[in-house]
Amino acid sequence: MTISNFDDLSAASLAVALDFLSNTAPDKVEAAASRLVAPDAVYVSLNFDNPELKKIEPWTGTATGPSAYSSTFLRVANYWHVEDFSITDKIASGEDVAIFGKFTYRSVEVGHVFTSPFAILAKVRDGKLVYFQFMEDTYASASSFRQSGSWTVKTTKDTPAFEVGGS
Repeated sequence: MTISNFDDLSAASLAVALDFLSNTAPDKVEAAASRLVAPDAVYVSLNFDNPELKKIEPWTGTATGPSAYSSTFLRVANYWHVEDFSITDKIASGEDVAIFGKFTYRSVEVGHVFTSPFAILAKVRDGKLVYFQFMEDTYASASSFRQSGSWTVKTTKDTPAFEVGGS
């Protein structure tokens, strides 16, 4: 592969990932997933498998296929109002794409607002997403649903226990 072909592949891979991200609104995401996601594509949302977090954010974990992509964004729209979603950096190298940025969401039921950085690792083959890993501040996102309660945390032997999350 020549440098020019590699650059073309990089640009095409980035374009697919950005096309998907620009079409994640509830009225667009299913069509985008159908058009841009391979049938056996893997989606990793926030972690590989965390049953406790899945109770709070049911789309988390690893899933496959275009419906994994669309259902994630459809569910997110039911949980939060997107107040801002900004891409700050994007990098592509052949089939591999990395996208970074920040977003601000307001929880629908509780009204808590939080801002989180995000990082996406995507892989594109033959014009389709085959892998998509979305990472964010899950402590902040899950905490946006807190109505009450706190945790007692003990982090190290030399640190006394302390409370977090009290409101």
